[in-house]
Amino acid sequence: MNDSLPPYAELLQLRTEQGEDGQTLFVMPFHDDVVGRPGYLHGGAIAGLLEFAAYGELSLALRGRDLHPKPISVTVDYLLGGRDRDTYAAAVIERLGARIANVEAFAWQKDRATPIASARINFLLAAD
Repeated sequence: MNDSLPPYAELLQLRTEQGEDGQTLFVMPFHDDVVGRPGYLHGGAIAGLLEFAAYGELSLALRGRDLHPKPISVTVDYLLGGRDRDTYAAAVIERLGARIANVEAFAWQKDRATPIASARINFLLAAD
């Protein structure tokens, strides 16, 4: 990532990697600041990771356009407890309109086919 990360992303110690399919993956290592109950991730840390993945994917799609995404609604589904290991997240833009974008993000640990959480985020695409 870069030096202009928001403080929360720095707290989560997020980094990016390229997936096998070329998609940008957001990676959150397990560390003391993301612990919920012992041995598990805090739900807020997982939600933050999903939100950054969604923003990141949408920012790539909006590159060159003078639009700034503002979240309208966020829905997070927690599917499995996140354990004490690296957590990965990626997002897919389901709809990119002139004023609204719908993005879905998934977080997983060992196997991408077994997500620990998913999020649906609707963004208003606001011009400055």
